[in-house]
Amino acid sequence: MGITVRYREKRNRWIVTETHNGERHQRTFAGTKEGEKQAKEYAASRNAAVNDARFNGEVMGRQPRRTFLEGVERWIDEYDVTSQVKAIRPVVAYMGPEVMLGIEAVDKARHMARDLRKQGRSQSTINNHVQVVKRVLNLAYREWEWINQPLGDKLKKPNPKNERHVYLTEGDLRRLLQAIPDSRGDDKKVIALAAVTGLRQGELLSLEPSNVHGGRIVLRPDQTKNGKVRVVPVPADAQSWLHDLPFASKKHTIRVTFEAARAAIGRHDLRFHDLRHSYASLLAQAGESMTRVRDLLGHSSLLVTSRYSHIFDSGLDDIGARLPQLSGAFCDQTATKH
Repeated sequence: MGITVRYREKRNRWIVTETHNGERHQRTFAGTKEGEKQAKEYAASRNAAVNDARFNGEVMGRQPRRTFLEGVERWIDEYDVTSQVKAIRPVVAYMGPEVMLGIEAVDKARHMARDLRKQGRSQSTINNHVQVVKRVLNLAYREWEWINQPLGDKLKKPNPKNERHVYLTEGDLRRLLQAIPDSRGDDKKVIALAAVTGLRQGELLSLEPSNVHGGRIVLRPDQTKNGKVRVVPVPADAQSWLHDLPFASKKHTIRVTFEAARAAIGRHDLRFHDLRHSYASLLAQAGESMTRVRDLLGHSSLLVTSRYSHIFDSGLDDIGARLPQLSGAFCDQTATKH
């Protein structure tokens, strides 16, 4: 970037030239003393404007820098963030209104993760907080063009060491649902659908008739945690439940219904999110690949799905049994050696 002032004798004009990234812009002034004064004043004003633009992140047509809080507000306005509200509030409080979208937000998020770790918070909780910052940074880069590099990738989320491995069998699920009275109809359908679709509670509560296509649920980007479209098949016997969309259930009614049902079957350890884990387990038992499970659960990568890797290992011995048995080919050679 450079701004120069020069006098061009052949044209008898003062010329102010501004260059940036190979682009050049010029403005001319009369070749008089007054013209020289105007040219220098214009160059000085452009220099001041460019320096100010550099400070605010606005150079040659780029938008001004935005705060992290502005990003959160736009995210909430454009997407359903029901499933992440619990993490959004403390993250916004920690980041504050002055942190700018960019490397400053990345650094602040890293400090937040360290502080949460010192407080003894679980890795899952820390990851949920960091995910809020990653989501805003990713949207700012991919959709809003508020930043010019994918800074969300700089924030890592280590695999939690406190992962829950609670999986309900088909029999467990039947007993849980049978413990819910039919008077809690919509709550019962939400809980059952969570077990046979793996949808998060927020995703289920955001469903509308327009999400149903040919026996499948198609979630829009604004309804998913990672902002991507997801298609999930629905078992034939559960498809009639989708006729009642949107469900009248609320988070607090589902909690009351679920807690009463788990108490009735003596499983106080159960959480609603365990229904999603159980769905992954049932898919693995049905022979689905890890990549298919990743897509159905809406995970961002196989690294996230790898928490279920031990489930997929259960069929490895069967694979070995189905492979050709070649040891017989060594019998004669072995006998010859002896």
